[in-house]
Amino acid sequence: MTASYDVVVVGGGPVGAACARELALEGRRVLVLERGGDIGQGWRAAAGMLAPQIESRRDDPLLELGLAAREHYAPLAAALAETTGIDIGLWQEGIAAVAASDAEGYELKARVEWQRQQGHLSDWLDAGEVRARWPWLGDTAGALWAAHDGAIEPEKLVRALLDDARRVGAVLVEDTVTTIERVGYRATAVVATGGRYPCGNVVLAAGAWARQINGLPRPVSVEPVRGQMLAFPWPQGVPRAIVYGKDCYIVARGDEAIVGSTMEFVGFRPEVTAEGLRHILAAVSALAPVLAGSQPRRRWAGLRPVTPDGLPIIGPEPRLQGLWYATGHGRNGILLAGLTGLLIRQLMDGEPTAEDLRPFSPGRFWEW
Repeated sequence: MTASYDVVVVGGGPVGAACARELALEGRRVLVLERGGDIGQGWRAAAGMLAPQIESRRDDPLLELGLAAREHYAPLAAALAETTGIDIGLWQEGIAAVAASDAEGYELKARVEWQRQQGHLSDWLDAGEVRARWPWLGDTAGALWAAHDGAIEPEKLVRALLDDARRVGAVLVEDTVTTIERVGYRATAVVATGGRYPCGNVVLAAGAWARQINGLPRPVSVEPVRGQMLAFPWPQGVPRAIVYGKDCYIVARGDEAIVGSTMEFVGFRPEVTAEGLRHILAAVSALAPVLAGSQPRRRWAGLRPVTPDGLPIIGPEPRLQGLWYATGHGRNGILLAGLTGLLIRQLMDGEPTAEDLRPFSPGRFWEW
C-alpha cells in the first residue's frame, strides 16, 4: 500500500516544526500531528536564549552543537522573514553570566579559558567592568561575557516555521498520537486518537510526551522537568540585556523582563507553585535589585523534555527502519530546534552532517 505521507512528524513545537519545514522544502509529503492545547509545552515556557557558551560546561558535546545551532539562526531568520513575513526576534548582542562570589568566579574563569582554548570568543569581565556595563545589577565578582550569544522569541519561531512548512505543502492536524505501527522491522503508520496515518517515515519530536507513545522498540529516556517563569515590566531607562545568575536569568523581551526558572521533577504537572515563585523572586532580587519591588505581570510553567545525561536524542532508531528521534532537548530546545530540523533532513537523505552526532545517538539508552 502506498503511504499517505512520506513523513509524519509527531509534535508541532519548535523541533517538530523545524523538521517538518526542512522535509517539506525538499518536496516530501509531510504531516505534523500536534496534541494541541497551550498548557505544559516546554517551548511555551521558554525564554528563548541562544546561549551555548553560557550554558555549556567544559568538555560538553553540546557546546559545538550549540554553536552551530546558534549560527544557523541568522540565515534561518532571514529566510522566514522573507517567506512568511514573521520576524522571529533574533537578538545577538551578547549574554553575561555573573558570579556572585569568588568561588563562582573561579568556575566561570575556567570556562572562559577553556572556550578560548577551543578558539571561541569568550571574555572575563571583572567586577568593575560588570558594574560599569550593568549598574542595575547587584554586587558581583565578575562575569563571563559571550558576545555572540543572544535570543529569539519562541512563539514567533514556531509560528513562522509552521507557516513556512504549510506554504510548501505540509499538513498540520491536531491529534494525540498513541502508537507507532510497524510491519516487521519497518515503521508503517502512526495511530492517534483521531485516526490512523500511514507513512513511510516517522519523526518523533513529541518533547516530554515522547515516552508515552506505544510501539517503540525501546523506552524513550525523556523525563518531564517543570520550569516556572515570571514576567516583570522592564525597568525604565535600563538598556535591554540578558543576564544569568547562578539560580536565575533575566531576558529582555519587548517591554518585559522574562525571569526564570526552576528545574523540578514532578511529572506532568505544569502548574505554578508558591514555592517555585518564591525561589525565583529571591534569586532575581539578589541578581537585579532593580526588580525587587516590581509586581509580576504574568506567571506560567512548562515541561522540558530532559534525558538522563542531559543531551538530546537525535538520529535514526537502529531497531526500526523509518523511525527518527528528535527529542530530549531539555533546556536547549529553542537553541537546537532549527539545526535539528536540518540534521534530520540530512540523515534521512543519507547525507553526511557537519556535526558529530554520536553523543546524541538513540542507541545510547536501553541497549540490550
